[in-house]
Order: sequence, then structure tokens, then C-alpha cells
Amino acid sequence: MGKEIERIALSRGHEVVCIIDIDNQEDFASEAFRSADVAIEFTNPSAAYGNCLQAMLEGVKLVSGSTGWMAEHGEEMRRLCTEEGKTLFWSSNFSLGVAIFSAVNKYLARIMNEFPTYDVSMTETHHVHKLDAPSGTAITLAEGILENLDRKTRWVKGILQAPDGTISGTAQCAPDELPVSSIREGEVPGIHSIRYDSEADSITITHDAKNRKGFALGAVLAAEYTAQHTGFLGMSDLFPFLK
Repeated sequence: MGKEIERIALSRGHEVVCIIDIDNQEDFASEAFRSADVAIEFTNPSAAYGNCLQAMLEGVKLVSGSTGWMAEHGEEMRRLCTEEGKTLFWSSNFSLGVAIFSAVNKYLARIMNEFPTYDVSMTETHHVHKLDAPSGTAITLAEGILENLDRKTRWVKGILQAPDGTISGTAQCAPDELPVSSIREGEVPGIHSIRYDSEADSITITHDAKNRKGFALGAVLAAEYTAQHTGFLGMSDLFPFLK
């Protein structure tokens, strides 16, 4: 992701003034890092929180696409942005296609709210290196369904197929629960499928990422937006059709 973000940023006329990885964490305190208009952070759940705090400490606005940490630290991040003047643009997924898919997902849920004979479930598939399950994108999509489908009150973990093929969990749940199943295999960038099933038929919508280019472009677009705005920002700020 870092290399793809760098390529797209340069192609759009931006200058990359600093690149920080696990081996040069001290560069957070460098003049080069502090000169950045925006930092873009894509790491993992164990590193993202500390990276965000470091960037904020140095007064640099931040775009983060790391998932699996906001459930624990989200309220603190919002407070830092609203009360202490920090700026964070966070999203579980920066793909333009996923943004459109998310809007379609909410719209379909509003329609299906009138048709209780259809039950809904979700399956997400990602590469074997992904640590969190369900994916942050799946959780965001599930929350979009819950906002618009009165008969579902919460999402629950469904079946998990681990990288070694081991299967655990179950898709069986209470009527008011939305099961989200996860598959970890190969080098899949990301597939999210939402299925409405009835005795008569089924309706399925799917987003299938072919590579990381869409995520990287979205992150750079978010950085361009963040450079001109402040506060706790998200994809609905960048793309108003998501509101």
C-alpha cells in the first residue's frame, strides 16, 4: 500500500517528504515529517494507535486506513479532534468502488426494510495476512445495514475460515442478528458480499477489489481533502452521497 500510495501521490503532483517504517520510528520527530501537510498511515492494529498519537504530537494532520483498533480508541481520537484541535481522516476502506457499494448497501437495506421475508447475511474474503476478522469494511457495511433495517439490531461473527482451512463459528444466529462470515485465503485484496435470502429467491450485491490501486487513490484523495479541512473526518465528508 505504501508504494502504491507513493506512486499515485507523485503522479498527482505531490511531494513525499518522509517515509516512516518500523526501522525508523525516530523520524516522527524529524523536520521532514513535521513539514508534511498530511501523513498517510496504513499499518496494522498494534501500530496504528501509536502512529496516530505520534503524528498528532508533531502537529501533522493524518489519514489512517488501518483497521482493528478504532473500536478501542475511536472515542479518544474523536475527542482529540473535537476538543484539542487535532485532525484525523479515518476510514475502514478508501476505495471509491467501496464508497459507491456502501451507498448502494444502505439504499438496498432501506428497501428491504419493507420486505421482512428476506433475511440478510454477509461474507468477506481477504488475504491470509489480514489480522482482523471481520474486516473493518465488513463492520462498516454491517453498521450501514443496521441503521436502515429495523429487524436487525446487531451484527455477530459468523463462520471463520482460517488461512490453514480450519473452519470455526456458525452462521446460525438470533432473528435480530446479522451474521458476518470471514474467509482468509491466498492474496485476495478484498471481496464483500451481502445476501438477502427468502424462500422465493435471493438478492446478492458484491464488491470485488482487483488490486490495491483503488484503495491507494482514495487515500490520496482523502489526504488532499484533509489538507484543507480539520477535525474528525471520514468518507462521508469526502463523498457527500454517503450521508
